[in-house]
Amino acid sequence: MDHFLYRDGTLHAEDVAISDIAAAVGTPFYVYSTATLERHYRLFEEALSPLPHLVCFAVKSNGNVAVLKTLAKLGAGMDVVSGGEYLRAKAAGVPGERIVFSGVGKTRAEMRQALEGGIRQFNVESEPELLALSEVAAGLGLRAPIAIRVNPDVDAKTHEKIATGKKENKFGIPIARAREVYAEAARLPGIEVVGIDVHIGSQLTDLEPFELAYAKVAELTRALRADGHTITRLDLGGGLGIPYERSNSAPPLPVEYGALIKRTVGDLGCEVEIEPGRLISGNAGLLVASVIYLKHGEGRDFLILDAAMNDLVRPSMYGAHHDIIPVQEPTPGLEPQPYDIVGPVCETGDTFAKARPLPPLGPEDLVAFRSAGAYGAVMASEYNTRPLVPEVLVSGDQFAVIRARPTFDEIINRDTIPSWL
Repeated sequence: MDHFLYRDGTLHAEDVAISDIAAAVGTPFYVYSTATLERHYRLFEEALSPLPHLVCFAVKSNGNVAVLKTLAKLGAGMDVVSGGEYLRAKAAGVPGERIVFSGVGKTRAEMRQALEGGIRQFNVESEPELLALSEVAAGLGLRAPIAIRVNPDVDAKTHEKIATGKKENKFGIPIARAREVYAEAARLPGIEVVGIDVHIGSQLTDLEPFELAYAKVAELTRALRADGHTITRLDLGGGLGIPYERSNSAPPLPVEYGALIKRTVGDLGCEVEIEPGRLISGNAGLLVASVIYLKHGEGRDFLILDAAMNDLVRPSMYGAHHDIIPVQEPTPGLEPQPYDIVGPVCETGDTFAKARPLPPLGPEDLVAFRSAGAYGAVMASEYNTRPLVPEVLVSGDQFAVIRARPTFDEIINRDTIPSWL
């Protein structure tokens, strides 16, 4: 469910007409619904009750500080994968004890930054990282709390570019070597073992891979405790999918996911951490664009938009589907027609959809890409010197620009000319 509905013939974000935002801000822009963000976060809170738990929002899915602050006010923790994301979480008012630092390539500078600023735990992904973290922490007179990310060799049955739990993926330590690596961690002076971490992929629409992975984590927990380790936390990652195509069957609900967690690891007495991103923010956002031209091609019509692959790269990168709808509600009975929906970037890959049925549209009409609140603005670029698009947050009948569109002068003036030129 989201809070983007037609009212009086116009698509609204909560109580604000999308056309009003477009008139004030210009297109293209991203718009997020506070009510949807809050509702989706609470679904996970309810799903994990009464287990001791912390829901850590995956900042990589949507890093806008206003979005993070919206969730932080509800008690959310944050899962970060870079020093920059760590600083975004802190800027949103999230205390260090609610920040988990993940990622395969943490630098010593990032480790030091998090240790000095406060951190709940590092999710360690390799032995070289473990040794480096111990050295950095010991040098500061500290012990770094860690969970080791284990790779359970479970096929998440998702897109190959977002699968992370198979043996050929770069993530984590093979689960068969986990006891050996935990023994090494226990000997290091700058390390405090607190838990186990696992994350098998993103956009999962089936619970079976979770069940297989979590069963392996439960078995490992018992084995590590038998070896003398204190395991108090289980970080189970994120990855629960969302319905990008409204016509398809819906993925599992958070309540079903929560029941699975309770069934597989609920008897271990551990605090459970999960790191949802897409399911909280994905359907809480739209990308809104204007039609520049309707172009009649050879056997097809093109809708050329002012949004492009640099604004929303998922269709080009993953072949991803986003439902695209007109901002003005179609007249009942109006016959849809197929369009190739494209952007103005000089790449054939700048294509959002082919032969997509839509009501008749023309120049200056507004369209909205659904399910664009995750991995949309955060993956955008300024390719073709196209400014990053604004982000807007709606709450009830109010809206605010939470990231402004840069001017061309701001973009160009970032470049510097060397003295010999």
